[in-house]
Amino acid sequence: MVEKDKITEEKVKFSGIFEFKDTYQFVYNWLVDEDYTVEEEKYSETISGDTKGIEINWKATKKVSDYFRNEIKLGWRIIGMSNVEVEKNGKKIKMNKGNIELKIVGSLSRDYMGKWDSNASMKFLRGGYDKYIIEGTMKGYNGKVFGDVSMIAEQLKAFLAIEGLK
Repeated sequence: MVEKDKITEEKVKFSGIFEFKDTYQFVYNWLVDEDYTVEEEKYSETISGDTKGIEINWKATKKVSDYFRNEIKLGWRIIGMSNVEVEKNGKKIKMNKGNIELKIVGSLSRDYMGKWDSNASMKFLRGGYDKYIIEGTMKGYNGKVFGDVSMIAEQLKAFLAIEGLK
């Protein structure tokens, strides 16, 4: 059975002007550039008058060895998104205005392919393997998951700050 350890959780909140399509693409491209495979588990929209609410759930995974896999879950929540026109360099461009909340949870999965689950003695050996043999390796991979989650949160904050200045 896959053992999954939650390493860290970050939240990004933004209220203002942004381009939803560009923000969505920015986060997706960052994950792909870091060798994550991204699966969209949920996408739903609710429309209320001139505003839109969007909920998106992503699961991004990255194989780091035959035994370890990084997993980042991203839960998007866009509230009160509306279309606005903004002037940039004397030209009017269409953008979005609203609130974005992004919850990012990073985990490290061990034995994600279930190779150590074939019988009871293998499960027993796996406990010793995890505790005594690969403990240092596991700490290093935990640090990488922590770093990736922190980096995507910081990169998104910077991206949204720049988007809001357009």
